[in-house]
Amino acid sequence: MIQARKFVVRGRVQGVGFRWFVEREAAALGLLGWVRNREDSTVELLALGEEAKLTALKQRLAEGPRASRVDAVDEFEPTPEETTGGLKSFQIQGDW
Repeated sequence: MIQARKFVVRGRVQGVGFRWFVEREAAALGLLGWVRNREDSTVELLALGEEAKLTALKQRLAEGPRASRVDAVDEFEPTPEETTGGLKSFQIQGDW
């Protein structure tokens, strides 16, 4: 069953290749969605896929790429509007 999760990652996550890391990990898991930087220096992402794959992604988010420092990974239920967009892959969106 396909589920959707929204994550906000806090710490040193901008300017360290975090969005590219997320795109690679999510694509490897076969997830759909997007990742983007936010004005408050966090990284936000929406991921759609099987529960086990979303859990695996959250674990990878907590690790982050080598140059990052992840302080927290907050998880939210996305709004219905956020999950309807005809997503066909996982992609990086422009900065806020």
